Amino acid sequence: MSDAIASTYRSLFGLRIPEWRLVTVIAESDGITQQSLCVATRMDKVTVSRGAIALVDRGLVERRANDGDQRSHLLRLTPSGRALYEQVAPKALLIEQELFASFTAKEVEVLRDMLERVQSAADAMEQRTLEP
Repeated sequence: MSDAIASTYRSLFGLRIPEWRLVTVIAESDGITQQSLCVATRMDKVTVSRGAIALVDRGLVERRANDGDQRSHLLRLTPSGRALYEQVAPKALLIEQELFASFTAKEVEVLRDMLERVQSAADAMEQRTLEP
């Protein structure tokens, strides 16, 4: 499933999945740090950094000084990045609809609930490994 989505984003928009994740989270903010992107996307620092660099190089994202923390920068979509997001977001929803077309509404609800429970268990496991 992930490969199908990834190839669609690559062929239509030239985006890898990590880059698309960054675009969607950045689009929902008025500026976000890479550290916050790591938390929001659940991606590691290296993946976020590489994705952010690729998006900046393509002119889709801009870096600005973070007045609240001089050690970091805020990432924002450029007008080109916003236009791409506006073009990709509806297609992403269509892909999701197509993937779940054979499921009933109840099945989708059950699946989402199960995935949330798996995520909660993974979060708890991760938290335990971080504790001294």
